[in-house]
Amino acid sequence: MTVFFSSFGIIFLAELGDKTQLTAMALATRHPWKRIFIGIALAFALLNVGAVLVGKLLFAFLPLFWIKLVSGGLFLFFGVSTLRSGGFDEEEEEAEERELTRRGPVITAFFMILLAELGDKTQLVTTSLAAQHESLLAVFAGSTLALWAVSLVGIFVGRQLTRFIPLAYVHRGAGTLFLIFGAVILYQALAG
Repeated sequence: MTVFFSSFGIIFLAELGDKTQLTAMALATRHPWKRIFIGIALAFALLNVGAVLVGKLLFAFLPLFWIKLVSGGLFLFFGVSTLRSGGFDEEEEEAEERELTRRGPVITAFFMILLAELGDKTQLVTTSLAAQHESLLAVFAGSTLALWAVSLVGIFVGRQLTRFIPLAYVHRGAGTLFLIFGAVILYQALAG
């Protein structure tokens, strides 16, 4: 359960205010939310299966020390890059959205999320978590449910949330957590 909750918490906080959540919010203003969510859910499930399988392969072939060292470095990198970036490129997101909205809402949401998240920080973090823990199902379930929850937050309350908490603070919080997790993982690797 610890692996599930830590995976859920890390991924949930990392995706709050991210382009995926904002994409879900934007799509839900033009299409029925249930169809949007189906596309989003399928895309995240597919992405996380891939991330967990890659993580499992890393766990099978690399010593845990090296996995933790790389994982800690990735967390630190994402922490710094999250703190340095203020968000996302709005024009780029709108161009992608216009191109994809010619299709149905489920397919549109599926491909928008699949393309936006392929190789994104949360997919790499999920891979890293799967490489560190033997409980792949817990990592998959925690990260997938976190991404689904963040998408639902984006669909239903995203606009209200950003009225009370500036997006910059959400990004700073996520970046700070990445730095803390990176430092802890590196400490564990070097102390062990």
